[in-house]
Amino acid sequence: MTLKEFKSSLENRNDLSFTIENGIKIPAYFHITEMGVKTKHFMDCGGIMRKDSKITFQLWTSDDYEHRLSSYKLSGIIKKAEKLINENLDNLEVEMEYQDYTIGIYSVNLKDNQYILQPTLTDCLAKQACGINEPKQEIETSECCSSDGCC
Repeated sequence: MTLKEFKSSLENRNDLSFTIENGIKIPAYFHITEMGVKTKHFMDCGGIMRKDSKITFQLWTSDDYEHRLSSYKLSGIIKKAEKLINENLDNLEVEMEYQDYTIGIYSVNLKDNQYILQPTLTDCLAKQACGINEPKQEIETSECCSSDGCC
């Protein structure tokens, strides 16, 4: 979800809740302790220089059980950060950081009007240079087709 999509999803929303894909609900008394742009400038294992930027929010819970962040207040935080950062951020992907055993980094999706945090995954960005073959897609077979897709 891009920042533009996230901001749009906050409009006309009464409650603000997040659930990790595995069903764990972020307690309703969470705080947003950070919003920023995270830029990673790196070389992949194939020797290619890359640059990636994301919007990051840090979700944090404490013993402030009465705290509730409204979508209106979160929209205000975003507007203030956008002015201070002074860049066009709308097309950057949103990530949420949340403390579990370690700091988890999650992408954000809206499903059934609920924010779902999906774990991010590592990947090899230079599979050809590393000699890694992409897994073949399974092809459904029928009586007239073999498993290699030839009919």
